[in-house]
Amino acid sequence: MAGDNTSLSDLAGRYASALLDLADEQKALDQVSGDLQTLRSMIGESEDLRRLLGSPVITRDEQRRAMTALMEKAGIGQLTQRFVLVVANNRRLFALRAMIEGYLAELARRRGEITAAVTSARSLSDAQQAALLDALRSAVGSKVQLDLKVDPALIGGMIVKVGSRMIDSSLRSKLQRLQLAMKGVG
Repeated sequence: MAGDNTSLSDLAGRYASALLDLADEQKALDQVSGDLQTLRSMIGESEDLRRLLGSPVITRDEQRRAMTALMEKAGIGQLTQRFVLVVANNRRLFALRAMIEGYLAELARRRGEITAAVTSARSLSDAQQAALLDALRSAVGSKVQLDLKVDPALIGGMIVKVGSRMIDSSLRSKLQRLQLAMKGVG
């Protein structure tokens, strides 16, 4: 199993690196980054899309047609579209999510940015995002990018992960800690 994860990350890393070099050459790093973030959101939100990417029984041609229609509707740029279609031609769409993460992580590393994974119970307003970004910048001391996710199961609050540090201020965790403390009292 560990060998499978290593080979997947190696594969994704090679593709991500090739796309990064190509985007850099064409002065399209930000455009491709935006496209990939859009694709990542679409993949995260759609079970059908995840099934399309991972299914070995869907033909190469069907995957290409579906991905082309999806990317055109989403306004994905030509460079990113060509990249995804090459990935589809090579029957590597199962690794697309890892390729996207690899590209975004390497771009952030090159720019000296740190990504904070933020999971909140509800979508954060622009003002809340700005306040969180300011707080993280002062705590971390470098450029910070937010990777926002919503998980209603948190009930309230948020979980913030920056590197190996995690701050969990979710209501769900507070209730769990309270429940454990009460078990110890009785």
